[in-house]
Amino acid sequence: MTSEHPPTGRPEAPASHQTHAPLPSAAELSALPRDGGERYNRLVFELSPYLLQHAANPVDWYPWSDEAFERARQEDKPVLLSIGYSTCHWCHVMERESFQDAAVAAVLNRALVCIKVDREERPDIDQIYMKVCQAMTGSGGWPLTVFMTPDRKPFFAATYLPKEDRGAHPGLLTLVPRISRTWTGERQRLLDSAGQVVRFLRQDGAQRSDAPMDDSVLDAAYGQLGQQYDPQHGGFGSAPKFPAAHNLLFLLHHGCRTGVQAALDMVETTLQQMRLGGIYDHVGGGFHRYSTDAGWLVPHFEKMLYDQAMLCLAYVEACQVTDKDEYACTAREILGYVERDMTSPEGGFYSAQDADSEGEEGLFYVWTPADLERVLGHDEGAFISRLLNVESGGNFIDEASGRRTGRSILHLRRNLAETAADCGIAVEALEERWQQARSRLLTARARRVPPLRDDKILSDWNGLMLAAFARAAAALQEPRYARVAHRAADFVWDRLRAPDGRLYKRFRQGQAGLPAHLDDYAFTVWGLLELYQAGFDARILHRAVTLNQRMLDEFGDPHGGPLFFAPAGQEDLLVRPREIHDGAMPAGNSVAVMNLLRLARLTASPQLEDRAWSILRALSGPLHRHPLGHVHLMSALSLALGRGCEVVVVGAPQAADTQAMLGALQRRHRPDTVVLWRPADDAMAAPLAELAPFTAAYGMVDHRATAYVCRDHVCAAPVTDPEQMLAQLG
Repeated sequence: MTSEHPPTGRPEAPASHQTHAPLPSAAELSALPRDGGERYNRLVFELSPYLLQHAANPVDWYPWSDEAFERARQEDKPVLLSIGYSTCHWCHVMERESFQDAAVAAVLNRALVCIKVDREERPDIDQIYMKVCQAMTGSGGWPLTVFMTPDRKPFFAATYLPKEDRGAHPGLLTLVPRISRTWTGERQRLLDSAGQVVRFLRQDGAQRSDAPMDDSVLDAAYGQLGQQYDPQHGGFGSAPKFPAAHNLLFLLHHGCRTGVQAALDMVETTLQQMRLGGIYDHVGGGFHRYSTDAGWLVPHFEKMLYDQAMLCLAYVEACQVTDKDEYACTAREILGYVERDMTSPEGGFYSAQDADSEGEEGLFYVWTPADLERVLGHDEGAFISRLLNVESGGNFIDEASGRRTGRSILHLRRNLAETAADCGIAVEALEERWQQARSRLLTARARRVPPLRDDKILSDWNGLMLAAFARAAAALQEPRYARVAHRAADFVWDRLRAPDGRLYKRFRQGQAGLPAHLDDYAFTVWGLLELYQAGFDARILHRAVTLNQRMLDEFGDPHGGPLFFAPAGQEDLLVRPREIHDGAMPAGNSVAVMNLLRLARLTASPQLEDRAWSILRALSGPLHRHPLGHVHLMSALSLALGRGCEVVVVGAPQAADTQAMLGALQRRHRPDTVVLWRPADDAMAAPLAELAPFTAAYGMVDHRATAYVCRDHVCAAPVTDPEQMLAQLG
């Protein structure tokens, strides 16, 4: 099913339902019919697509709520916490295998109180218990399965658990009765284990180090990335291989700052190899989640919004550094996919697309030679089969079953320019031929059963996508992307904020709700800063300043340490988490430090720069011990250590000389530089002067657009020629 089309018989959640409304009574639940005459569980009243996927399970699921834990206390039962997300392939497997099974449900319902959590809506809960799983098992992932006491203290954690025993791994039908017997007969053993876990969780990973915070830290991060780099396929480590775009952004910054060409070579090889591989959707654009092999061929087919955003930023910045249009083309295709398939009518961005369709992973994306021939004709189908390596026996082996499906994942072995040279044809002719075929394949693919789209709109991921559209608008000088970015920014500002100015976490079906976390604020501020640098609208800068201050108020450490992940006063968590490690996305603290530094320079605020440095110093221990766990924070440290540069351009709006000056700055990769535009008219310049008072003294020279360049707290003479301005920048 898709989240847009609920199954027959499932009632829509009442329009008045809010996140903290009372849960339905047993009588209300029993009145809800389900296919086959069965009954829905409490998840039917939730808005999360992931929770709604489990609303028809025979498991007596609760959402995360005081009522669930109170029932566990009253009935003296342990709690099963199951965490996942709507586009998680193995979450689907576990649901079909176990949670839809009446025998498993009977065992769970008899022994436990069962709670379902969407990790994308409640990353704070996920963060706490994922840390437990990683400590207990040495690894993590989803679905995340945790057994805990009624007071939220975990004593056992795992990821996917089968229904029946498999080798040394117990299945749910074995494990749950064993836990129930231990709870009844040897409870103190479980309580002792839970107590140890709580003490572990309360340890603060943020520790200062006496080692200097200088270029040596950045060099260590670069050196460790070099050790993990795969020179053949690009990327870092072996299979499975993740895009890790923040690694690429750091290497771009480091290479440009130090002149180390090897850093830029790592980025280029990785971006090129990913673009050739099956991890890229050659028909529809955009990247799948990760590759199960080292060569980027076989992906996990889900598509996450945050991957599109981060990888778009990497390709755009690579284009700025190298001036190679191949990177701009990939960025445009990513953004085209997001515009087409992942943008709501209101302008917000949806969260993800599933890997599965018709119960099979990747079915929507793979092809046979016969498929191509039906769409393109015999000759053209055969040509595209050779170009995109569609084999008669197929190259896709289903990970769950281990069987070859007979279908192929589209991929290139060489780029189109090299292929054209091998074929003795002009690259332009090959590109045109492929684009015509691609358009027809996209039309044909649209008639297939599509994967589920998770249509919830999340503040943090929207902030990242906003940043990507805005950066592309500036660097590629593409006004359409700026319009998309402005719509998204207005959507967050108008629909994802409470009357008191706080952000909400999620928007779906016309309703905003759930408390926002650090990432929601930090990523949204990042997006707003990129949008200001793309269009220089002082209202956008004002929003960034406002949300940044709210972030410091809600999540700040009074002792100057790293920001907390959950807001002050949230009472439904075992501990108040603090995320300092970069994972699939940069940590909120990493992005917040970068934002603080950029805002400090845009508004000439030493207080904001001091706040950034206080977080950096508080994290100096982890930065030195484990540089690769903090790569995006390394980019922020690079900015903090560099000779920061501020440019104020004064000119008439839309005037050719003003646009030439601003465009010269936007097209280049200068992560150490912030740019402000001051309208020549004092009345128009007043909103900017309120945010950055130092700009009030600047004016045009000889009635021409004028640039004021200040570097490392030293200001150069004003200039009216873009080339002179760039020369002052160095």
